[in-house]
Amino acid sequence: MNVRNCRNCGRIFNYVVGPILCPACREKMEEKFQEVKEYIRENKGVGIMEVSEACDVDAAQIRQWLREERLEVTEDSAIYLNCESCGAPIRTGRFCDKCKNEVTKGFKDIVSTNRAATETQQNKNDSARDARMRFLQ
Repeated sequence: MNVRNCRNCGRIFNYVVGPILCPACREKMEEKFQEVKEYIRENKGVGIMEVSEACDVDAAQIRQWLREERLEVTEDSAIYLNCESCGAPIRTGRFCDKCKNEVTKGFKDIVSTNRAATETQQNKNDSARDARMRFLQ
């Protein structure tokens, strides 16, 4: 059992996964998220600071929801993020589509290279196994 203290209220709770918040604080955070989401939807073009003040939510928390892709802003919004790789403006997440594609391609190349190397090694092992001397008893 993994027992921890809640980062908001300090209560002890059984931690399973996700942010280190007790169930009560996690529920309050989800309510705040829904409030922020609704405020952004109703007030197009608002900035993070305005949303933060209107909904009584820390600006860092709003940025985190944007980075986690839980929130996405419209094209005309004053809220924007920058791609962590190239710095291009993005509406949600950590990377722009171009950088996401490059990272995905890189992972696919690594996997295919690793798979080919594994198959080559396995073929060598198979041929070495077949070349061994056999003894009859």
